[in-house]
Amino acid sequence: MKSVFEHPYLVVPDVPFSVKKCATKPPAGTPDKKALKKLLKERVDELDELQRILYANDYHSVLLVFQAMDAAGKDSTIRAVLRGVDPAGCQVHSFKQPSSLELEHDFLWRTAKRLPERGRIGVFNRSYYEEVLVVRVHPEYLKPQFIEPYDSLDTLWTERFESIADYEKHLARNGTLILKFWLNVSPEEQKNRFLSRLDEPEKHWKFSSADIEERKHWDKYMNAYQCALQATSKPWAPWFAIPADDKPFMRYTVADIVVQNLKRLNLHYPTVSKKDKARFGDYRKALLK
Repeated sequence: MKSVFEHPYLVVPDVPFSVKKCATKPPAGTPDKKALKKLLKERVDELDELQRILYANDYHSVLLVFQAMDAAGKDSTIRAVLRGVDPAGCQVHSFKQPSSLELEHDFLWRTAKRLPERGRIGVFNRSYYEEVLVVRVHPEYLKPQFIEPYDSLDTLWTERFESIADYEKHLARNGTLILKFWLNVSPEEQKNRFLSRLDEPEKHWKFSSADIEERKHWDKYMNAYQCALQATSKPWAPWFAIPADDKPFMRYTVADIVVQNLKRLNLHYPTVSKKDKARFGDYRKALLK
């Protein structure tokens, strides 16, 4: 397993973490929109090449986890970062309300079935973290899970954090590079994006009245994120709290983190043995006959 990757937006493992101290806007001196788009394209091109080597190398897989409040930009960020990657080399899974079959299993089961194979990049648009985020805000969602009653729900969340950390450590030990992104949008920017969904006909389909209801629980969600990121940002599976009020900056930052971490895997194309390479001349003659 690789050591934790240093970055300004890293949620540092085993260090107190505060949501209130996390930026939602880019820092001063950030390049403009046009420059960020150019930088993003450069990173996407690098990612495409790295994924091909990842596939040929066949030692590692990559799991990217995205969590955020509604309208933070998960879908568009995933699309922007992976748009240049060979579709055969990546897979995206979105996790919404669990089915009756999924509820008959432990909370990690449904995502375990969607993990990427070696050589591929897997993306979870929402994930098992919903079980310590939305379920924590709405504990009534625990009822259909038929779990043993707890004297304190705090114990349940602590145990789930432990299960997640152990699960991710197991994946990392077996060659999965795990990078987790919390896209940190401000309530003001979320409001503006919801308004645009009401104002622009092509965005009407995105709007849901449930989004308005969930805004009422903003503080509870922030507490849930703070607890989850604090407990589960580990050297083998770090969280990055990405400012999400500026989409071009957010997309470039995510792409840059992914590319830099892939480079740290020291990927390379497989080499051919001297014995096999010595026969290339014979193969070339056979092909040219």
